[in-house]
Amino acid sequence: MPLSPLEGSGPRCSAEIDLSALRHNVRTCQEISGPDSGVMAVVKADAYGHGLKPVVAALESEVDWFGVANLQEAETVRLASPEGKPVLILSPALPDEYRRIVSGRHSACVSTVEEIESYDEVAGALRGKAKLHLAVDTGMGRMGVSPGHFKELVQKIEASENCVLEGVGSHFPSADEDVDFTVKQIESFARLLKSVSLPANTVVHLANSAGLIGFSEKMPFTTLSRPGLAIYGVSPLPGRANELRPALKWKARVTLVRELPAGWGVSYGRTFVTEKPMQVATLSAGYGDGYPRHASGNGADVLINETRCPILGRVTMDQIVVDVSHLQNVSRGEEAILIGSQGDEIISAAEIAEKAGTIPWEIFTGLTARVERAYR
Repeated sequence: MPLSPLEGSGPRCSAEIDLSALRHNVRTCQEISGPDSGVMAVVKADAYGHGLKPVVAALESEVDWFGVANLQEAETVRLASPEGKPVLILSPALPDEYRRIVSGRHSACVSTVEEIESYDEVAGALRGKAKLHLAVDTGMGRMGVSPGHFKELVQKIEASENCVLEGVGSHFPSADEDVDFTVKQIESFARLLKSVSLPANTVVHLANSAGLIGFSEKMPFTTLSRPGLAIYGVSPLPGRANELRPALKWKARVTLVRELPAGWGVSYGRTFVTEKPMQVATLSAGYGDGYPRHASGNGADVLINETRCPILGRVTMDQIVVDVSHLQNVSRGEEAILIGSQGDEIISAAEIAEKAGTIPWEIFTGLTARVERAYR
């Protein structure tokens, strides 16, 4: 089914996703990974707010795997991927989901003996095979077997009748912040791999976006990378950032243009009061669309007429007020850019995240269903 662009002058609040940028970013990740490593596109959380089904359809010919957070996402990917690319559920599954995971031929991460035994029992009842990836906790602390029990669980999976050790992986908690700790993680993981004899076709994965961009040369033993943020055009590290292309442009429209006198409060709490007469524009977006309320009063801008316009007062659920006193002509219905470029000016997801005291991941995944997506 072909994807249609937005019609007419555009909706109140929308996100335009450039599918060619996504494909470009995957190819960049593949180049960094090297010819001996595949790429798993991490498309959890509605493909980081970019739209799960369209992103999977655009990338399935470019990647080797898809990574998701849960069974529901895995089933959606399967429907959206006619080529049937492998899908790995990266988070622990609930016991009552095991049957659908095995019957759906999805791959699952495990950390404990109990999980392995449960998958073995379910797969046996279904007369199938449970495809398991053993997660190793090398410092993330969220899931994974401890290094001291790694060999034991490898042997447990290999000895089970109905489970297949398809992969082994771990995760970086601070590859974008702590170089020394990340290097120690890589070395620890490499030692663990040397302590066991894995089947030749076992995939080994460790690198998220920051790990891939910052440490790929230190991980020649891995056979799969798991970029997420980088696929959507944002680098968590400065290295090679210019090679990525942001895929999402977030737009709202001007609903009102008004003159305010000096001494006039703007928005809830009157946290901003005009010091002189001002021309202001009201935009058709707010935190109900995903724009972070915590950006209020922290110097966040939008783009109108290729010019930065400061946000005034608090971001509300459905509306944002901005200063347009420095613009000559602003009309109702005009386009305002919340994230993206207009002329030579750019507002990045990282900039908005910094103003809101958060991270680009949260900005992207915070876009709500009220933001209409369009694809080109």
